[in-house]
Amino acid sequence: MGADWAPVIIAVALFILLSPGLLFQLPARFRFVEFGSMNTSGIAILIHAIIFFCILTILVIAVGIHIHFT
Repeated sequence: MGADWAPVIIAVALFILLSPGLLFQLPARFRFVEFGSMNTSGIAILIHAIIFFCILTILVIAVGIHIHFT
């Protein structure tokens, strides 16, 4: 029986997509949202971490996504 790879794949994808400053930054330095700024701050890291764990929890636990390789 193979392992469940869904939490790993989803966590890696979300970590890359939700890195502050890569696609967007919430809150930004001069505006509420900046896109592709490649700058970050402590509060932006905290907000993105909260968003990351909320989405990860919803997808893995509440929805119950499973990926098994045989």
